[in-house]
Amino acid sequence: MPSQNTTRQHFASDNYAGVCPEAMHWFLEANASGHQPGYGDDEWTQRVCEQLRQLFQTDCDVYFVFNGTAANSLALASLCQSYHSVICTPVAHIETDECGGPEFFSNGSKLLIAENESTSAKLGKLTPDAVEQLVTRRADIHYPKPKVVSLTQATELGTVYSVEEVRAIAAIAKRRKLKLHMDGARFANAVAALGCEPADITWRAGVDVLCFGGTKNGLPVGEAVVFFDKALSEDFAYRVKQSGQLASKMRFISAPWIGMLQDDVWLRNARHANAMAQRLYGAIKDLAGVRVPHAPQVNSVFAFLPQPAIPALRAQGWKFYDFIAGGGCRLMCAWDTTPEAVDAFAGDIRRACAAA
Repeated sequence: MPSQNTTRQHFASDNYAGVCPEAMHWFLEANASGHQPGYGDDEWTQRVCEQLRQLFQTDCDVYFVFNGTAANSLALASLCQSYHSVICTPVAHIETDECGGPEFFSNGSKLLIAENESTSAKLGKLTPDAVEQLVTRRADIHYPKPKVVSLTQATELGTVYSVEEVRAIAAIAKRRKLKLHMDGARFANAVAALGCEPADITWRAGVDVLCFGGTKNGLPVGEAVVFFDKALSEDFAYRVKQSGQLASKMRFISAPWIGMLQDDVWLRNARHANAMAQRLYGAIKDLAGVRVPHAPQVNSVFAFLPQPAIPALRAQGWKFYDFIAGGGCRLMCAWDTTPEAVDAFAGDIRRACAAA
């Protein structure tokens, strides 16, 4: 369990949390290591790349960038030409929150939005049928040719693709000669929820490239782009450089990963964040005037609160988002969220709802 935090914790984003002690330790170790080669030729970066290969139990190419927008945008650009398209859901982060990054870095590849009325779609997930429908909609030269399927794991609605679901979508992608990209900003939380091996939900299930998020799970900065199909990473280093994502002092991005990967700290952090979301869910799900569309699978609770309760909670200093869940509130827990913070927030929600 994380140490007590003397300042108020918030529930807007897991980006609000600081750096976990294990990551900070190795950041300082890298700083104390004297002069090191730049641009990723240092011992720390090489060490972490090997650790990630061991974690995924396969040979893979690993690159580090500063943030998730760059990771997703550059990964997709490596899979697409400008006349191609990427299939994703309406709530995928690449569609709603990347400021056109994937389109920009791919020189214009179009995002194709799969919309249907299935239960999975309402939970923010793609289905094999939705992918098939978009791929077969048109085949003429006037249509941006589908080239990639992008899955967000965990989804923006806090749900998780099972191993079987990923395999089913990968099967469609393979049959239609599409590549499979996984936006894993909260990949750790998904693995913690599923209880599977990281390999089972990625390359063994048919994923070609994973953007493995670390910032939301306790790192100071930096995401890993992991190519399981190494042929797809040809010249990726040049993309990283051209886009301003090649850190000259790369060890300060890579070294903190050592602390995350040793003793499965990355998984421990994710399990804790998930557990805090379950605690919050249990405290508010039966409150009068509160509607929770689905139980949390990872570290976020989505809840519809009485409208007057929202400004009342903000007036008390609580920070959370209410534009992500289609009118509901997203209440996000982090690696360092304490039970006391959850209970205090839940208590204020209960009082605000009672007064609404």
